[in-house]
Amino acid sequence: MRRVLAVLPLVVRRLVCVHARSCHTRTRKRPPFGDRYLTDPSRVFEHNSWDNVEWDEAQDAQAKQKVSENAQDPVPPDLQEAYEAKADEFWNDFYSVHQNRFFKDRHWLFTEFPELDMNRDEGKEKEKEEEVCTSDGEKVTGTAAVGKTILSEKDKERGNLEEDTSKEFEGDKERTSVMTEPTMSPSADCASENSAVLGDLCQTLDHLAVRSSGEEEAGDFPGQHARTRMFEVGCGVGNTVFPILQTNNDPDLFMYCCDFSATAIDIVKQHPDYSTRRCHAFVHDLTDTTAPLPFPEASLDIIIIIFVLSAIHPDKMQSTVDHLAKYLKPGGKLLFRDYGRYDLAQLRFKKGRCLSDNFYVRGDGTRVYFFTQDELRTLFGSAGLQEELIYVDRRLQVNRGRQVKMYRVWLLCKFRKPLN
Repeated sequence: MRRVLAVLPLVVRRLVCVHARSCHTRTRKRPPFGDRYLTDPSRVFEHNSWDNVEWDEAQDAQAKQKVSENAQDPVPPDLQEAYEAKADEFWNDFYSVHQNRFFKDRHWLFTEFPELDMNRDEGKEKEKEEEVCTSDGEKVTGTAAVGKTILSEKDKERGNLEEDTSKEFEGDKERTSVMTEPTMSPSADCASENSAVLGDLCQTLDHLAVRSSGEEEAGDFPGQHARTRMFEVGCGVGNTVFPILQTNNDPDLFMYCCDFSATAIDIVKQHPDYSTRRCHAFVHDLTDTTAPLPFPEASLDIIIIIFVLSAIHPDKMQSTVDHLAKYLKPGGKLLFRDYGRYDLAQLRFKKGRCLSDNFYVRGDGTRVYFFTQDELRTLFGSAGLQEELIYVDRRLQVNRGRQVKMYRVWLLCKFRKPLN
């Protein structure tokens, strides 16, 4: 085989090697997400991440002591008021600095929230035909199989791509800067921008024509003719919205997304995949329950709240959730993921950063709360929603080079609005 490869052109040799490597990886199976358990502590540094790692009593006691010590040195009341009053300014500053480079697209969404993939029940046989195998042996299908390299966001979060990313923590944020970014040709970029602008113009002209004719109904709103409507609360720069739109090509799906930061919404609207025919992005303060939303009550199929509720003051959480629940259709779902109590991020805060119990301010002025299961059960249950799932995602991430262990705690929830 080596002699044959030696006389082949370089490009052909590479194709042969890639094909051979692909065939080999098809025979290997990797454990599904959530099934890598640490049964032998001596093997902890053999992988970058372990699932469902339970804490012993000593570790739990240390975490409680750390949190208790920080709570004894709270932020002065005048500064707390400033952080609340200027919350939008701090988030604007954050996105002005980081733009769309800070967070990665959350393609793991469809693993944890399959409800967001409208194609999941269609054409299982077709998916088998389109099935491909990644370089690490994981089988992927459908739109996830498109592209030169299939990189699961879940893999990145587990730390399996250390050679491609550099990470550091500041406060409770996992700072991730991707070292190589895909580029678009000027012509493709221009075509995408023209398409988005044309869509905006057509929708505006249609709306003005209806208004001038006096035929506008009180119920007219963006996406009113869509069969399925999803709303992401606190969308940031679109790291959830665009994977959903890219995965679902259904023209009957319409996405709404809002953020407290006007800078973040500007970045969303500049994305090449943004089109008002499929998406409506707007600036909105969730805690202001008197501010209008661009759709009527009981009109949404899914509300998505990912690492957002933790950023608002605990005193305003219940009224915020109560208000959002009104916009779900009967039978509609609320999907939630956020920080859990005693997550590494919470334990890394230094004294003088605690605003109130389990509520902290980062160095950049943005804030974060760390939840428990019971708190979320009460919060969403009081809003009239029925619990489908509350799951504590305990994960042990390790830095094998530095021999460092990092215990992460996240909460994943699903609630449904009763049909009656």
